[in-house]
Amino acid sequence: MADTDVFKSDDPIAWCPGCGNFGILSALKRALALSGLKPEQVLVVSGIGQAAKLPHYLRCNMFNGLHGRALPVATGAKIANHGLVVIADGGDGDGFAEGGNHFIHAMRRNLDMTYLVHNNQIYALTKGQASPTTDADMVTGTTPEGNSMEPERPLALAVAGDCGFAARGFVGEMDHLVGLIHQAIEHEGFSFLEILQPCVSFNRVNTFQWYASRVYKINEEPGYDPENRMMAFKGAQEWGERIPIGILYQSKRATLDEKQPAIQGTALVKQKVDQGAMEKMLGLFR
Repeated sequence: MADTDVFKSDDPIAWCPGCGNFGILSALKRALALSGLKPEQVLVVSGIGQAAKLPHYLRCNMFNGLHGRALPVATGAKIANHGLVVIADGGDGDGFAEGGNHFIHAMRRNLDMTYLVHNNQIYALTKGQASPTTDADMVTGTTPEGNSMEPERPLALAVAGDCGFAARGFVGEMDHLVGLIHQAIEHEGFSFLEILQPCVSFNRVNTFQWYASRVYKINEEPGYDPENRMMAFKGAQEWGERIPIGILYQSKRATLDEKQPAIQGTALVKQKVDQGAMEKMLGLFR
């Protein structure tokens, strides 16, 4: 087995005992080790939230920014240095409410980076209000009479946006999840991986047992083809008694780093600065 200790941080972990984030952290370390990566080759970017604490507990480059803004920072880092393995990480509130617009445009740009979203269907850091993925009619701290809105389906949005790699994992299927994260990192282009996890403090409906009794591996279903977009869109909308996990959609299209002449071949951080051109540009603002 690949050595995961190289990515181990000694910082104390502030998650609740039993939180699904522990499993995601373990799976990510295993996937990074499986890819043969070293800490200095990896950048993990996050916003705000319980999920967004994850890079604090990894030994690698990290950037902890604003709520919902992990993807813009990750985009800037990847454009500046496309030699880095860039992973954006956050929760369902962080990623699909404050960060929803950034998610859409990250898929359009198709930069070669990975986006991991921990989905516990609740805002956990801010004590349990409804998030964009909270089920309809669910009682939360901000919906005492039940959530009046239908939940967002991020994977359906990803398929509609022609995301090059759109998948879902579950912390209760650890080896499967490690494989999905590894494949997401190896995919050339923007990879989106939704990870189902329980929130043991604020979501007593969508528990570990609730997910475990419903998930099934869609790639083991006879005839399923992740390159069939209509089939993938149908699978991405399935939720209830059966919930698919695995690679729902995969396609190949040119990445932004392949189409932008300024960053083809040599990363911006390794390019020489034209001092004269810089002074001329600065002069325009004086």
